[in-house]
Amino acid sequence: MKTYQSQPNDSFAGIAKKFKIKDENFLKTFHNLNCPQSETIKDEIPAGTTLLIPEDPQFFNDENQNIDEINTMNNESGSDPDPGEDTMDEKYDQNVSTVEDSKKEEKKEQKSESNSSEHDGKYFVIPKGKAICDKGTQFPGFKVTSHQKHYWNDENGEPDYLAVTEDDVMFNPAATPFGNCSVKNGNPCAFAPSGKWTKTYDKVKVMGKCCVTELSELMCATGGKITVLKHGQESELGKSNVNNADPKEQHVYNPVVDFEEFKEEINDNNEDAW
Repeated sequence: MKTYQSQPNDSFAGIAKKFKIKDENFLKTFHNLNCPQSETIKDEIPAGTTLLIPEDPQFFNDENQNIDEINTMNNESGSDPDPGEDTMDEKYDQNVSTVEDSKKEEKKEQKSESNSSEHDGKYFVIPKGKAICDKGTQFPGFKVTSHQKHYWNDENGEPDYLAVTEDDVMFNPAATPFGNCSVKNGNPCAFAPSGKWTKTYDKVKVMGKCCVTELSELMCATGGKITVLKHGQESELGKSNVNNADPKEQHVYNPVVDFEEFKEEINDNNEDAW
């Protein structure tokens, strides 16, 4: 992790903007979780404080994504999921699942309808992801209780890859999921969901329930706002990624690899598997 020596009149909002971190609460919580207890910060930042700055790409704004992440998202456009409403029995044996993947099939059936959405390019959320509360100090995982039908990015139907929906408002661990709560003066979290997830993606539904993406939000009755810190999906190399990749571009990233030979090997392996 990086460090930053705070200056007079510095704020979490200003420092988060300086380092292009998604949200000032990410920065504050990250620092307080990783620093000695004597150096935790509640509100104003004392000048000369050594702040801990995260380096995980998922903390940063989209423009700060590393080359691997961007390349993965571009290559995924070759996937062809079939996300019909209430027909999610199949397990997705594909790469990281984004809204872009789901919309590709919609465009085939609804060419005349505009499908632009603020969710474009964002990832769907699975239980392996992490949530963050702007009033809490810990990052719990998601817990799916609304269904056992649809899986993102998994060929074996493992529970860790279930699609999180608007009705999945519980977290793991269940007890004090967000650590200590600033609304309760630092006492243990007493999380109580205030309704369902909002800002969900309504074009993909599981048993009539909208899917949660990186943009979704959930309010706590105590006063906190829960958002998605990490979506939890992992990129897996697949035939569609390789066939849709630009050989010249891949040579820039991997100059020692003969990409055409590598692609041929991947395709041969897939044919053998069938």
